[in-house]
Amino acid sequence: MESCIGYYSSPIGIIEITADDNSITGLIFSERGDKKTEVKTTIPSGNPLIKKCISQLDEYFEGTRKIFDLPITNTGTEFQKNVWKQLNEIPYGNTISYLSLSKNIGNIKAIRAVGAANGKNKISIIVPCHRVIGSSGEMIGYGGEVWRKKWLLDHEAKHRFGVQKLF
Repeated sequence: MESCIGYYSSPIGIIEITADDNSITGLIFSERGDKKTEVKTTIPSGNPLIKKCISQLDEYFEGTRKIFDLPITNTGTEFQKNVWKQLNEIPYGNTISYLSLSKNIGNIKAIRAVGAANGKNKISIIVPCHRVIGSSGEMIGYGGEVWRKKWLLDHEAKHRFGVQKLF
């Protein structure tokens, strides 16, 4: 499988997107830029998944996309995969504490392990690790820096009431 890399200029910095022939394998904030840096979004030829990911990121940052529809591969241990699966259950615009997340995976004593697994998530935003906060509501722990976590949560809170009711 050929791996491709693309870069996306978001409102909160440069995002590096990696993909193979079948799935998105990474979405991380790149050290190549910060929130004050503008770069042209680049799409490598030959990988339509990166193009689709960039399109969905545009929609997310415009506030019109609440759920991503992309094949992803997030490699890790079974425990990490279980935590990441639970992250995808957190609704857009909502948050959950590390304690609640550890309860959801069936091990209340695994709070630190849950935090570590959350930090190992390589597909930020799509696998919404930013939606996990401290039990007292504080913004703690985010590989993309806490100010980005706050921005993402504020962004989602601003747009969550624009969703049409399904029922």
